Amino acid sequence: MRIDLHTHSSVSDGTDAPAALVAKAAAAGLDAVALTDHDTFDGLAEAHAAGPAAGVEVLGGLEMSTERGGNAVHLLGYGCRTDDPALLAELARLRDARDDRVPRMVARLGELGMPLTVEDVLAEARDTPSVGRPHVADALVRKGYVANRDEAFDSWLADGGPAYVERYQTPLEDAIALVRGAGGVPVLAHPWSRGRRADLPEEVLAELVREHGLAGLEADHPDHDAATRAALHAIADRLGVLATGSSDYHGLGKTNNPLGACVTDPAVYADIVRRVAEG
Repeated sequence: MRIDLHTHSSVSDGTDAPAALVAKAAAAGLDAVALTDHDTFDGLAEAHAAGPAAGVEVLGGLEMSTERGGNAVHLLGYGCRTDDPALLAELARLRDARDDRVPRMVARLGELGMPLTVEDVLAEARDTPSVGRPHVADALVRKGYVANRDEAFDSWLADGGPAYVERYQTPLEDAIALVRGAGGVPVLAHPWSRGRRADLPEEVLAELVREHGLAGLEADHPDHDAATRAALHAIADRLGVLATGSSDYHGLGKTNNPLGACVTDPAVYADIVRRVAEG
C-alpha cells in the first residue's frame, strides 16, 4: 500500500475540492489518504463519499494550530469524532482567531506599500471556514506584488516577517488532550521543519509522549532532509511511538509537495486505523 497521511483541500488552504483531491490521490497511485484541513472537519464528508469510487481509503483528520513556548506547532489528529463538543468549540475559537487576524495583516501590508482589502483575501479563500495566511499570500500574488505563495511567505508573511501578525493558537498539550478526548490519534506534524529542531528537542518530545499522550511524529515530510528523517525515526523508535510520512499536499498552493511525496509504512497506518476503531 502507498499511504499519504497529510493533505489539504480547498476547504482550508489547498486548491483541490475534497473529492478532486481523492481522485488525484488515486491517479497518483495512493491506496489511502488522510484529509487534514486546518482547524476544520468540513471537507471530510465529501472526501469520504468520493473514496469508494476512486478506490482510495480515506482517513478523516485535521491539522490543529497550536503553540508551545510561544512557538507555532502543528498537530495532526486522525479519526477524531467530528461531533465532539470540546474539540468543536476549540476549532471554532481557532477559526475566529484566523478571521480576526486578516484585517490586521491587510493593514500592515498596506503600510508596507502593498494595499489589499479584506475582500481581496476572502475572494481567494472562497467558501473555506478556515481563512489563513495562504489566502493572504494568494491575494498578494493576484495583485502582482509577489510571484507565488513561497515568495509571499519568505518575504512578508512567515513567522516574524514584516507582515506577520500573531493570533491565538491552542496550547499544544491542550490540543493533544482534545484530540485524544475525541477518540483521535495525535501526531506532531513536520516537527523539525524550517529549522525548528531547537523548539522540539528529544527531551520535549519525550515529555509530550509520556506526560500528555502524543502518539506519533511525522518523520518523513518534504521539509525534512534525509538526516532529519532518520533522526526522527530513531526518536520515535526510542519513545515507542508512531513514525508517519506524508506529502502535506496543497495542490497548486505547494507545488513542491506532490501527493505521495512521502508515505507512511502500511503497518503504521494499520496501527492508526486500529486505534481509531478502538476509540
